[in-house]
Amino acid sequence: MNNRVGVFICHCGKNIARTVDVEALRKEAAGLPGVEWAEDDMYLCSDPGQQLIRERIAEQNLDAVVVAACSPTLHTTTFRRAVESAGVNPFRLEIANIREQCSWVHPGTAETTHKAAALVRSGVEKARRTQPLEPIHVGLQRAVVVIGGGVAGIQAALDIAEAGYPVHLVEQGPNLGGRMAQLSETFPTLDCSSCILTPKMVEVSHHPLVTIHTLAEVTDVEGSIGNFQVRIRQQPRYVIAEGCTGCGDCVPACPQVVPGEFDRGLGARKAIYIPFPQAVPFTYTLDREHCLNQGPLIICDRCAQACEPRAIDFDQQPSEELVEAGAIVLATGCDTLPLSHFREYGHDRHPDVIDGLMFERLLSASGPTHGEIRRPSDHRVPKSIAFVQCAGSRDPERGKAYCSQICCMYTAKHALLYHHAVPDGKVYIFYIDIRAGGKGYEEFVERVRAEDGINYIRGKVAKLIPKDGKLEVWGVDTLLGEQVKVEVDLVVLATALVPSQGIQELARVARVAIDGDGFLSEAHPKLRPVESQTRGIYLAGTAQGPRDISATVAHAAGAASKVLGLFSHDELVEEPTIARVNEALCRGCSFCVSVCPYDAISLHEGTAHVNETLCRGCGACTPACFAAALGPRGFEDDQILAQIRALAC
Repeated sequence: MNNRVGVFICHCGKNIARTVDVEALRKEAAGLPGVEWAEDDMYLCSDPGQQLIRERIAEQNLDAVVVAACSPTLHTTTFRRAVESAGVNPFRLEIANIREQCSWVHPGTAETTHKAAALVRSGVEKARRTQPLEPIHVGLQRAVVVIGGGVAGIQAALDIAEAGYPVHLVEQGPNLGGRMAQLSETFPTLDCSSCILTPKMVEVSHHPLVTIHTLAEVTDVEGSIGNFQVRIRQQPRYVIAEGCTGCGDCVPACPQVVPGEFDRGLGARKAIYIPFPQAVPFTYTLDREHCLNQGPLIICDRCAQACEPRAIDFDQQPSEELVEAGAIVLATGCDTLPLSHFREYGHDRHPDVIDGLMFERLLSASGPTHGEIRRPSDHRVPKSIAFVQCAGSRDPERGKAYCSQICCMYTAKHALLYHHAVPDGKVYIFYIDIRAGGKGYEEFVERVRAEDGINYIRGKVAKLIPKDGKLEVWGVDTLLGEQVKVEVDLVVLATALVPSQGIQELARVARVAIDGDGFLSEAHPKLRPVESQTRGIYLAGTAQGPRDISATVAHAAGAASKVLGLFSHDELVEEPTIARVNEALCRGCSFCVSVCPYDAISLHEGTAHVNETLCRGCGACTPACFAAALGPRGFEDDQILAQIRALAC
């Protein structure tokens, strides 16, 4: 109660001063008990404003400060640094939010100033009772787990490893590459996707600081920022990686043929396979689900007999590894909305209705048709194609109200590549509108639209009807106000990008939030776009939402830079405004454990204990404790009650 309090009121240009009588507020603040100095300034967050605070602290011998300004979310760190540099404990700073909570939501009347005065009084009463708090110092593990082996995960892993830190790159598939490995060319430059991606896959596979875990998944994450314990479950490949030479002698020996997932079911593979020629690692995988050997009995060992290095091991078992890491990067990628969601387009009845990723495999030189565009039904070259954009995207009825961002561009790319391959072919592109926001994107679309034989039709497709070996596409041209009916050989749907399978379970394990569309949720869409709400866990690429390759790579590099920023410190410094337990009062009922949203509280020998690096000081545990044994430091009962009394005046 002996703190000498200084009150500093910000005009925030006109943001506050337009509706709050700042001079009247300053005079009232100057007369409050415990206030030794009150002053206003145009911009307190500016360098001159901060210097003003430092000078008054020294002149008036202040030991607690109230800043009446904007939200503490924006400038708490700024003002804490200012008061600390003047010799005041930074946790003796209080911010009265008179912008968002007052001036922005009320008209310029006497009542607005009265409310601002109440907020200042409340801040002063708390500041009078503040005690100095010391930050918590925690050690730091300088290793990273990157989950997802697509281009985002590869980029993040390389950036971190190049800075000198060990990386564990975890991929659930048998090889790296992700969705980008399935593409033929990339827009708008039409570069070969494999030519861009393969060097990065090779580089990351040979980097001495990168450990690659394929056919692996993260099953548990414990600990907190700087000190995570990540459990990685490794599925058996049934091929000894060190022994496999990639010769391929096992493939012709295998009698079992199944649809190839990498080719989206358009091609076939054997039960022992490598998905694509540029695969990294270039090691064969035995698919026991489709292998004739089900269970412990070895019915067929033709692949093993054909393998000269004796690299096939039917007895391999799953294994687990516990990795310690200071940070985690989630780069789990995305999927496309399955064609089964579009019964009105009849994919289950018409094999010539495919999605954009299937068309990519038809275009690819390593695809099922070796780059020749063929209809799935009869393997003939289609002489006409209808591309249907926004298939599932911007469609609230299917729960996908968002734009998938890349569909306009890859449809234009598909149309151009088809037109080059089949110059006499006809192309119809049904679209709602064109969204081409990247560098060179608009020019690329205009180039495609100028091609003879490529027709853009503004309107959605209502239905498809099979007719004489073709597909009749019914739609509406909203520019002409006419119904449209065209006959084509092939229909390609630009299906929505959706969160990758299993992302909800991973988010639960990692304690990361998911947004309304099912993607991983960032801490702040503008100021913290690569950080999750769990400190130390970062987001990269399409795990966070739809984006193109260049944006994905930039996003991954941003996540890597955040990791490197974290690792630049000798130790972690955590805020002390976290929950503490009065062990003499704790009854061990565990109610606090169940309500803590950060899993920061656990029971040990019948008493609650708080993980200081996990706790965020939210206070959810305080009302849950019947014994009043829990409460956040810096928010004592006498402070809160004094604030309430001040607000009621």
